[in-house]
Amino acid sequence: MDHSRNRTIYQFKSGSLAAKERQVVQEFPLRLTVNGRELATLIASPHQLNFLVAGFLRNQGFAGHLDDFLQLGICSDFGAAQVRLKREIPERLKPTLTSGCGTGITFSLPEAAAPAELSAAPAATFNPDAVFALMKELHRQAENYQSHGGIHSAAVGDGQRLLLYAEDLGRHNTLDRIAGEALFKGIDLSGKMLVSSGRVSTEMVAKAARLGISLIASRTSPTDMAVQMAEQAGITLIGYLRGESFEVYCHPQRLAAPRLLPKIAGVTGVILAGGESRRMGSDKSLLPLAGGRFIEHVYRQMAELFDEVVLVTNSPSLYADLPCRKVPDIYYRQGALAGIHSGLCHARSERSFVVACDMPFLSAPVIRQLCARGDQGDVVIPRSGHGLEPLHALYSKLCLPAIEQVLDAGRRKIIQFFHEVQVVEVPAAELLQVDPEGMSFRNINTPQEYFALRDQLPVTPDPACAAAKKTAAAEKSANSGRRMA
Repeated sequence: MDHSRNRTIYQFKSGSLAAKERQVVQEFPLRLTVNGRELATLIASPHQLNFLVAGFLRNQGFAGHLDDFLQLGICSDFGAAQVRLKREIPERLKPTLTSGCGTGITFSLPEAAAPAELSAAPAATFNPDAVFALMKELHRQAENYQSHGGIHSAAVGDGQRLLLYAEDLGRHNTLDRIAGEALFKGIDLSGKMLVSSGRVSTEMVAKAARLGISLIASRTSPTDMAVQMAEQAGITLIGYLRGESFEVYCHPQRLAAPRLLPKIAGVTGVILAGGESRRMGSDKSLLPLAGGRFIEHVYRQMAELFDEVVLVTNSPSLYADLPCRKVPDIYYRQGALAGIHSGLCHARSERSFVVACDMPFLSAPVIRQLCARGDQGDVVIPRSGHGLEPLHALYSKLCLPAIEQVLDAGRRKIIQFFHEVQVVEVPAAELLQVDPEGMSFRNINTPQEYFALRDQLPVTPDPACAAAKKTAAAEKSANSGRRMA
């Protein structure tokens, strides 16, 4: 669906202005008249306005069923919607301007969620994998959000598949659209999951609770009032859902998540975010992959394994959203060996497990197996089919004198200090037992490797697409049979 118009803009680059075509999101004002009374002007994207109007009135509590609408007419030419409802609209309405994009409006934002009005369906439990899958599907559907920005998206799923999807320039409008489409199609939203591209604020929670939504998840953070309202309404509220991690703000009991193993004691996790990325042409750590950045995938796994995670970087502002210490090189810009040196110097533990920022498929069992052999040597390093893996290895602070000697001599290869310390190699065959595909050591150095790695990621099949393909194949076979007859 397209909610944009092409427009000539001018891009300043290399000291000059150049004209180019750019898609700009349309902003469509729709004047809403209910029972002969002008109620509000909705600022929205100009598509499926019947769903938007019906959902808006449903979420305000003015209509609960499709039978409550006696008339619903949309005139796109004049930006007007005429609605007649069975019930009367209260004479005195106190509008509230909300924090929605473009400023949303509600007539029923409660100061405190009343249990009788705002309560999620009981006993709904969701697998975290289902939450990730629904957010990935939202990301896949949101073509306009990717192409020109300015468009928010939301989706509802039942833990098995996506049920409804909506786009709009206002995040609150996306939920109104979903509520309206569900009303038209007779879809019960009670106990379902809602994922959104935008911040979760109070009006979003209030509307979701009124629809019986049990779980809300967003790529960004919720507001404090939204957390309070979700807590009272019994809704599981998730924020910062990126890649394969998220934060739960209330009611985590709805998630069927296994208990985590204890973190690895006496070891600091060190992530090397440095490197010039010459062959890649851009910072590898910031490249997108599976709904998050490379560095986010790496940090999530390291934070689950270690109490302390240190990020070695000379550009800490690039990683301000990662809640860990950022430390610079002590031997400035002397390569990965200098990064290992800085990590060991700044780590509070005697041993550090060091990984590169471009290894998004770290395996917890592999890392645990390597760390379990920490008392056997100063360096515990795996050997893969490509050789030793020094950027996926365990190092002791006892290595520091040998590392400094190599760096002082102007040398930069990591293995050049190995002859001065006790090194334990872990053979590939031993690690294949816990990582049979060898994904732990997959990294990227060129754009070609990046796209190849991205294309190899498993894609969850769309049941609707599979059904459509099956139907098309059956029709093709039937037509072929008729032609042969």
